[in-house]
Amino acid sequence: MKKLTTRQRQRELKAIAALSDDRIDTSDIPALTEEQLRRAVRREMYRPLKKPVTMRLDVDVIDWLREGGPGYQTKANALLRREMVRAYRAKKTPKRARRPRP
Repeated sequence: MKKLTTRQRQRELKAIAALSDDRIDTSDIPALTEEQLRRAVRREMYRPLKKPVTMRLDVDVIDWLREGGPGYQTKANALLRREMVRAYRAKKTPKRARRPRP
């Protein structure tokens, strides 16, 4: 297969991006099962967008974050993300019905 030039590759990608969803044949792609979706993991390729924000934090919290040296904002983001994921999972998990006590 002949290697495409950058210009040719860009032209092809632009043409593919312009296709409407109903023109793309996905019939040969099997549907993901609930089990596959449950086990799915975001890895190295997942890079969420970052947005600068200003927030007021307690001084002792900032001191604790900075104790480890550089990277305290990354540490804060990781802590917040972990809590966000935990909260989403808690929403999805059905609550057990309480049985009345005899």
